[in-house]
Amino acid sequence: MKIGKFLATAALTAMAASAASAADVTLRIQTHYATEHPSGKLAAQFIDDIQTMSGGEIAIEMFYSSSVVATTETWDAAVNGILDCDMTGGAYQTGKNPAFQFVGDIMGGYDTPWQQISWLYYGGGYDAAQELYNANGMQLIGWWLYGQESLSSSKPIAGPEDLKGWKFRSPPGLETEIFTEMGASPIVMDFTEIFTALETGIIDGADASGIYNNVGLGLYDIVKHATYPGFHSMPSDHLACNKDVWDGLSEQHRRIIDTAMQKLTLHTALSNEKKNAEAAAELAANGVTLHDWSEQDRADFRKAAQKAWDGWAAKTPEAAALVASHREYLGSLGLIAK
Repeated sequence: MKIGKFLATAALTAMAASAASAADVTLRIQTHYATEHPSGKLAAQFIDDIQTMSGGEIAIEMFYSSSVVATTETWDAAVNGILDCDMTGGAYQTGKNPAFQFVGDIMGGYDTPWQQISWLYYGGGYDAAQELYNANGMQLIGWWLYGQESLSSSKPIAGPEDLKGWKFRSPPGLETEIFTEMGASPIVMDFTEIFTALETGIIDGADASGIYNNVGLGLYDIVKHATYPGFHSMPSDHLACNKDVWDGLSEQHRRIIDTAMQKLTLHTALSNEKKNAEAAAELAANGVTLHDWSEQDRADFRKAAQKAWDGWAAKTPEAAALVASHREYLGSLGLIAK
C-alpha cells in the first residue's frame, strides 16, 4: 500500500510539473535603453516583477540598447517573430501610418504625464490606439513616459517671441512643422551632432530630452538657458507585443504583465519628476536660466501644434480618429477650447 501510495503521489507530482512546464512562457523583448540608463534600470525591475508575480512561469529575455535589430526595426522584428514584444515607442512607426505620431508624441498636447496617461486609461485612448496597433499585427500593453522634455539654448527662450529665427536641433516630422509655424528654424540632425553644432554656433539650441537627461548629456556645459517645466514634447514609450503571442497567453499571465506595466508607468513618471526637479535646482544654482512659459504662451504654442495636427489628421482615417480623441479629452481637461 505504501508503495502504491508513493507511486500515485509521484505520478501526481509529475503531472503537476508537466502542467507547470506547459504553462511556462519566455518573452523576447527589445528596448532602446541601455542597462545603466535610469529607464533601463526600471525595465529590469519590470522584468523582476513579472517573473516574481508569475512564480517563474513567465520569463523575460530583455535585449537592451537595441542589440538585436535597430530601434526603428524593433516593431517589424516583433511582428515577424524575431522578437515577441517591442519596448521602444510608437512614434518610430509613423512611416507605416502617421497616426502613430499621436500615440508616440502628441506634441504640444498635455501639460503633465498624468494627464497624458489618463487619456490612455480614462479618455478612450486605449481603445482608439488599440485599433491602430491591432491593424498592424500588434497589441498595445501600456506606456511608460518620463514627462516633458526641455529645450536647451544659448540665448533666452522665455516665450513665443524668442522662437523667431531660433535655430535648433529638431527630430524630423511633426515638431519641425510646429516650430516653423512659430517662426523658428528647426534643423534636423543626428543626436550625436548636437554638441559640435552648439559649440560652433551652427545652432542656437536643441531639443534633446528631459532636463535631467540633458544634464547628463553635458548640454549645460555649453548653453545656459532651458525651458522648465517643458511644454512642447512628451514622448510615450510603449510595450507592444505580437498580437498572436499576446492572445496565446493565459488571462492570468496577461494580467500579470499588465499590472507590472502599470507599475513601470507610475515609477517612470515619479522618478523622473524627482530627478528633473533636482536637476533644475542644481542648474539654477549654477547660473543656468530656466524659463517657465506662461499659461498664455503655452496656449499659443498649443494653437500652433493643433494646426500641424490637422495636417497630419488629413493623412489617414486612423490619424484623424486619434487627433479627434485627443482634442475631445484635452477639451474636457480645459487645455483647449471645445
